[in-house]
Amino acid sequence: MGKVLCFGELLFRISLDAEGNWLKKNNVPFYMGGAELNVATALALWDVPVQYFTALPANHMSAQITAHLKDKGIDPEKTYYHGDRVGLYILTKGADIKNDSLIYDRAHSAFAELKPGMIDWDKVLDGVSWFHFSAICPAINQNVADVCKEALIATSAKNITISIDLNYRSKLWKYGKSPEQVIPELVSYCDLVMGNIWAAETMLGIPVADDLQSISKKENYLQAALKTSQYITENYPKCTTVANTFRFDADGGITYYTSLYTGDEYYNTTDYAAAKIVNKVGSGDCFMAGLIYGFYNERPPAEILEFATAAAFDKLFLEGDATCRTSDEIKNTITK
Repeated sequence: MGKVLCFGELLFRISLDAEGNWLKKNNVPFYMGGAELNVATALALWDVPVQYFTALPANHMSAQITAHLKDKGIDPEKTYYHGDRVGLYILTKGADIKNDSLIYDRAHSAFAELKPGMIDWDKVLDGVSWFHFSAICPAINQNVADVCKEALIATSAKNITISIDLNYRSKLWKYGKSPEQVIPELVSYCDLVMGNIWAAETMLGIPVADDLQSISKKENYLQAALKTSQYITENYPKCTTVANTFRFDADGGITYYTSLYTGDEYYNTTDYAAAKIVNKVGSGDCFMAGLIYGFYNERPPAEILEFATAAAFDKLFLEGDATCRTSDEIKNTITK
């Protein structure tokens, strides 16, 4: 097996407290992440050989960043250097990344300034057997969407496994294209699709029943996920595996479960629940990393799903953007 290559934008996250004490203290927590980097961080921690490919300005700060990635076991050597800045976003602590507590500052970042023809994909893909990206990348602008397509054409030609996380960020789709005009073509190159039924509706046009949330029963959600999964594998022939997550928030607590459709078999997990969580950032990335970890190591599907789910749920209780748990620590948390 070759290395897993994660392609996406490295971001700085500024975490404000909801009460506004950061204004009095002149101090805010600061984290480095990005969806694909969070996946790469987890895989490195779990002893999967992983490379991270992003764009950064050529300066001393970027040198510090790449040295830090190396310390974590992530290979950043293929980083593309150009431009002037790194993107960032501001998110109130404990808030959902999809709500109005989120402010992006990503325009004109090195990654956002990528254009087709800049990258030597033959060189980037050398020694790679798995390529991962998320739907956040093509949401940035048309040029980056075109770079994603360029990457997938080159990757598919080399018979490299491709996975996508259908992350939907409404605040990023601002360049005149809807997700449904962009994402289906990219998904046509993918072997594994991860997301949820609502992301699939928004990005792939797969309808979800209007009354599903009013019924709000696990069996109904799982049945909807099965229909979505079957639709994807039937209409996107390259795709053989679809994973769905379900996370329901209530009064500061959470209920979480997942499903996996692969090899014409359907799997789902027991409920994971907690009265209070610490941080919502990066849980889905951890789930995605768990899927890659399991399939890379050729584990049985049910085992893959349980590990990925346990990793994602555990991430809800950790500060920072990526997990700090080893694979053995996560396996010890799995509900028996």
